[in-house]
Amino acid sequence: MMMLLILMTLVSMIIVYFIADKKGADVVFWVVMALLFGPLAIVFVLFVKPKTDLKE
Repeated sequence: MMMLLILMTLVSMIIVYFIADKKGADVVFWVVMALLFGPLAIVFVLFVKPKTDLKE
């Protein structure tokens, strides 16, 4: 059971890393959130608005 929880947390951290990186969000913050909250962080990072570059 404990191994499953650790595996779910690690997979969540990887998924959150790629989503946050794609959206231009703070990757370290989101990986820590995945470490603390597991799969719930995936749901929350999906609601982050993509960072747009306002400079032209």
